[in-house]
Amino acid sequence: MTWKNAGLSEMPHHLQFLIHCENFRLEFSIGGFAFPHPNPVAAALFFMNLQPRTSNEAVNDIHSEAYADEALNDGQEANGLPKVPRPVGVDGNSRILWEYVIPVIVFHLMIPLAFLPYFFSWWGVAFLFIGNYLFTSIGIGAGYHRLLTHRGFKCPKWFEHLLAMLGVCSFQDSPARWVLVHRVHHQHSDHQPDPHTPKVNGFWAHVGWLFVENRDTSTLAAYDKYARDVMRDPLYLWLQRGLNWVWVYFAHGILLTLVGGLIGWLVTGTGAGALQWASVWLLWGVVMRTIFTWHVTWGINSAAHMWGYRNYETREDSRNNWLFALLTNGEGWHNNHHADPRTAQHGHRWWELDLTYWTLVVLEKTGLVTDLVRPNRSALSRKEIGDPAGN
Repeated sequence: MTWKNAGLSEMPHHLQFLIHCENFRLEFSIGGFAFPHPNPVAAALFFMNLQPRTSNEAVNDIHSEAYADEALNDGQEANGLPKVPRPVGVDGNSRILWEYVIPVIVFHLMIPLAFLPYFFSWWGVAFLFIGNYLFTSIGIGAGYHRLLTHRGFKCPKWFEHLLAMLGVCSFQDSPARWVLVHRVHHQHSDHQPDPHTPKVNGFWAHVGWLFVENRDTSTLAAYDKYARDVMRDPLYLWLQRGLNWVWVYFAHGILLTLVGGLIGWLVTGTGAGALQWASVWLLWGVVMRTIFTWHVTWGINSAAHMWGYRNYETREDSRNNWLFALLTNGEGWHNNHHADPRTAQHGHRWWELDLTYWTLVVLEKTGLVTDLVRPNRSALSRKEIGDPAGN
C-alpha cells in the first residue's frame, strides 16, 4: 500500500518524524514508546483528520464551557466525594513505567553524595534556585505551560523553541506529552479522568501517576485531541520521536559538567581541581537541581490541590499555595490559574508574586513577547468568593 493509493502524492511532512515503514507496517512513536499499526494510510489519515487543528482551536476547546460541563458530568459532583478512582486507563493491565521509575530512584539515591565535603558547594546550593528559575520557571512555567499549553502569549518561533528546550532540560517529559497531560487535567480536574488528582491520594498526585501506564493519555486519539497543534511543529515531533528529548537532557547535563570542569581548571590550574569542579557541577547543577525542580513542579499537582486559599469558586479543588508559588516563581497561585487558565498572569492579588509573569512583562517591553494575555477581570469577578484570608 502506498500514499498514492490513498490519494496523497507523498507522506505529509509533519508525519515523517513519527512514521517508520517496514514490511508494510507503521510504527508510531508516542511518549517514548513505539506502537505498530497494520494500516499506515488509515492511521496517518486518522492522525491528520485531513483538517489542521490550530493552536487557538485546541486551547479554546480545553477552556470552553462545554468541556467544563463535561468534566462535571464524568461521575462526580464538583464538591462531591473526597476520593475518586484512578483513571479508567490505569488498571491491572497497566505496566509499570520503569523508564520513569529508574531515573527517579537513581537520582534520589545520589542525594547523599552531594553533601559529602568533596562535592558540597554553597555555589551549588545557589544554583538550585538559579537553575530552577531558568529551566523550570522559564522553560516549564513560561514555555511548556503558559505558552504551549494555554497560548497565553506570542513570540517568535525561535524563542518559543528556546523556551521549550529549556523545559526539556528539566527532565519533565517532551513538550507534546506535557501539554497533553496538562490539558486533560484542565478538562477533568479532580475527577476520575484527571491524570494526577490528589483525590486518588497524595502520593499518586505528586509522583505515582508517572510510574504507571495510563492508556487514556498514550493513544493516537489523545494526541490528536489534546496536542495536535504542538505535534505539527517539526521540532516537537523530533523530540517526541523515540527518546530524543531524553538525549537532549543528557546532552545539557554533559555540557554543564564540562563547563564546570573548565572553570575548575581555570581556577585551580590542576586536573584534580577540574575534576572536582566538574563533579560539583554535575551533582548540584544537574542532579540536585533536577530533583528540586521535579518536586516543586509535582507539588502543584498535589499540594496546590490540597492546601491553600481560594480567591475564586472553580469546578475543582485548586488552591493558592504560597509556599509552592514562591518555589515555582508563580505557578503555585493555582486557584487563580484554574479560574482563568488562558491568562499568563497567575498572581492576581498585590502580594501574589509571580516572577515568571513579570519576566514575560519585561520581554514584552523589548518586543520579544507580544499579545500577553492579562486576567479577564469581568469573568473573574463573577467567580470571586471574597477575602482569601478568611478562607
